[in-house]
Amino acid sequence: MENTIFNLALPVAIGSDHAGFEYKEEIISFLESKGLQVKDYGTYSKDSVDYPDYAHPVATAVEREQAAFGILVCGSANGVAITANKHQGIRAAICWGEELSRLARSHNNANVLCIPARFVDIPVATQMVEVFMGTSFEGGRHQDRVRKMACL
Repeated sequence: MENTIFNLALPVAIGSDHAGFEYKEEIISFLESKGLQVKDYGTYSKDSVDYPDYAHPVATAVEREQAAFGILVCGSANGVAITANKHQGIRAAICWGEELSRLARSHNNANVLCIPARFVDIPVATQMVEVFMGTSFEGGRHQDRVRKMACL
């Protein structure tokens, strides 16, 4: 997967807990306005829910190459990132700004963007999504580092 940008012919997998619900809805609208397909794994309201119930299906879709990449949103992004990173093929990164989003892709080949809804506003979140999906993995010296992440 060296030096590639996501295959946007596949849908983008997205999920959130109750704290990220409003952000998820705005990000879906943003992605659809760009002509992208989105697979929404929930939640579907602001009612309290457990974030692993949404993080696991998003991570599974990315891992099985049924989605171009994943987006997860919760209050701090920690819960969804920890959950998604339990999946062997996932590199979920918590980002709270454009530069972190760019580095997560270019240096770490992240395939799931985790957004902390309580710490960024919606315009920043959508900008991070745009940067994330438009940034290539640099490969090179980063390839060996990414390869060493797996617990095989």
